[in-house]
Amino acid sequence: MKKRKLLFMFVIMMTFAGGFTAGVLFSNNKESQKTSTPKKTAQAPASQKEPKAKTPPKPEQPKVLMGYVQEFRDPNSVDYSKLTHVIFSFAHPTKDGRILLNGDTALNNLQTMVQLAHKHDTKVILAVGGWFHMNGGETYGYFKEAIANPASRTTLVNELSAIAERENLDGIDIDFEHPRSNADALQLSGFTKELSQKLHAQNKELSIAVYSKIHSVTGTEVNAVLFEPSMFNYVDHVNIMAYDGQWDGGYDASNLSPYPFTENIVHYWTGLFEKQGLPKEKLVLGVPFYAQPENESAKQLSYAAIVNNNPENAWRDVAVVNGMTYHYNGRNTMQRKTKLALDNGFGGMMLWEAGHDAAGGASLTGAISEAIQQQQDLNKSTARSSKK
Repeated sequence: MKKRKLLFMFVIMMTFAGGFTAGVLFSNNKESQKTSTPKKTAQAPASQKEPKAKTPPKPEQPKVLMGYVQEFRDPNSVDYSKLTHVIFSFAHPTKDGRILLNGDTALNNLQTMVQLAHKHDTKVILAVGGWFHMNGGETYGYFKEAIANPASRTTLVNELSAIAERENLDGIDIDFEHPRSNADALQLSGFTKELSQKLHAQNKELSIAVYSKIHSVTGTEVNAVLFEPSMFNYVDHVNIMAYDGQWDGGYDASNLSPYPFTENIVHYWTGLFEKQGLPKEKLVLGVPFYAQPENESAKQLSYAAIVNNNPENAWRDVAVVNGMTYHYNGRNTMQRKTKLALDNGFGGMMLWEAGHDAAGGASLTGAISEAIQQQQDLNKSTARSSKK
């Protein structure tokens, strides 16, 4: 009995010891699991996260103000301070690809212009072509033949690049008035490409003057003048001659270059460049600095002559001088046109021609320059506000 009692007590003790040991082991295992579980790293609140770096806005390209100057003008009469480019007009192409200047006077004026313009950081470009040729008739026939033949085309390219280098010019302007067939358009494109490669290798610019392509009365596209759109890839500036609408249909001086006509031109070229994927900054809107008489047999007048007759004419678009009514663009219209061009992404303005401008506060060059500066100041202010 005593042995059974002792055995019974021994079993109870062993059972108790085993349970205690198992409990300790289980407790230690849970603690081990707790300590081996990795802790989550504390994250900063969303408001304290480092913001993504913003892509800096593309700096605005300075707008151009390009002024054609005829070869016989006194270079000292030009106000270079407001122009980014002066375009000396013209070098005359020959059918075999050479170029002619209109005598020693033209060459001397070109050389003087380079010296004066560069003092104002104004670039000088030589225009080749124009409407009338110094050897008689339209330039069209001379220019067409020069670029139709590969040999004469290359000769013309070499002649132009050589005079640009020799006379310290900043570039060349092509003024082919006007390509009248698909063959003309393709040959002009080929010439432009070849000249572009030559000039850009010399770090010089290439611009091209183009017909507006819009009828001043109907507002529709004119298909009698043709351009190959890919050509515009090769130039730095496309100078749109948005004037001379007075001969569209019956002669009407009021169609010279009214604001609605210019609106149609701007919309046409904006749409063309957008469709072709071309940068609109190349587009330059051209404006007239002369007045057209209502009587077709009368002569044009310079804007300076209109203002000299009456200073108040600077703020008008129609004036009567010596009994004749003239149509032109005054300061207010010039500033409206400038805003129109820049609002549509154009790269600047062009004028024909600087020798027609009035001096002082009536100056159209000054009016355009003021409008460009106002637009650039507004763009800078808007850009600063968007950064805040």
